Amino acid sequence: MRRLHVRGTPRCASACLLPPDAAAARMTALRHHGRPSHRPFRIGLTGSIGMGKSAVARMFRQLGVPVFDADAEVHRLQGRGGALLAAIEARFPGTTGAAGVDRRALGALVIGQPAEMAALEAIVHPAVAAARRAFIARHRGHRIVLLDIPLLFETRGDRAVDMVVVVSASPFVQRRRVLSRPGMTPAKFARLRASQMADHAKRARADVVIGTGRPKWQTKQQVTRLLACLRAALAR
Repeated sequence: MRRLHVRGTPRCASACLLPPDAAAARMTALRHHGRPSHRPFRIGLTGSIGMGKSAVARMFRQLGVPVFDADAEVHRLQGRGGALLAAIEARFPGTTGAAGVDRRALGALVIGQPAEMAALEAIVHPAVAAARRAFIARHRGHRIVLLDIPLLFETRGDRAVDMVVVVSASPFVQRRRVLSRPGMTPAKFARLRASQMADHAKRARADVVIGTGRPKWQTKQQVTRLLACLRAALAR
């Protein structure tokens, strides 16, 4: 797939409208063959841990795009009174309580354990997917929505979006960000990174790559220009 890198240059917004970029091809197909009237243009946002995905999602929201936050939905499903508590407790005894899932206890059982992680994902992913579909239905009057999904490729969620945006930064920046989090250790970071698709692999499959290893105003400039490009293309 040919990638579009949004660099913040004056030409980038117009460049994304022109073939042979995959992003432009997708938008052209939507214009000529008709986007289903019951749903908006779906941007799938993803990126490895510490790459700045949440910050970029906030930028889209500030610019008027409804955002589905998969992580927030997981917290809701696993929090106090969450719909998944019974299933998680049955599969991973002792990992839930009155306040919901004990994330540290659950993480100790699944991080670095592929079979256990797959068992947890089999419980969580279908529920998140259902919430995502409901979100899209609620926002069918909007032209564009953003689906913030950390495991977009791993769950094959890229098949259900119209454009994939990957956020990326250098390994040094990623490590510095992640190790600054409370309770994070180099060993835990290594296990988390090993459990995710490599950054270079995500970038290779993206339609758009947004760099976040720079001042936030520059990152927001990239987001602003991408949205201007999309809105102009979808209005035609």
